[in-house]
Amino acid sequence: MIRRLFYLSLGAFLAFWVMRRLQALHPDHVARRTADGAAGMLRRVRDFTSEALGEAAGRETELRARFGLDDADDHK
Repeated sequence: MIRRLFYLSLGAFLAFWVMRRLQALHPDHVARRTADGAAGMLRRVRDFTSEALGEAAGRETELRARFGLDDADDHK
């Protein structure tokens, strides 16, 4: 009797788990997760790009001051 109850509850749990996994594969859910992932990736790329450009501009200013290239724009 206990064995039957165990297998019945195991079967119910597996059926519930499989149904949840199948619902997660619904095209609506997959498209939403893909769009959210792409938006997150784009946000990270933008943050990295703005940070890299800021660092490059700072380094350029530092090098221009170090080598005295601030006057180079006046001669053009």
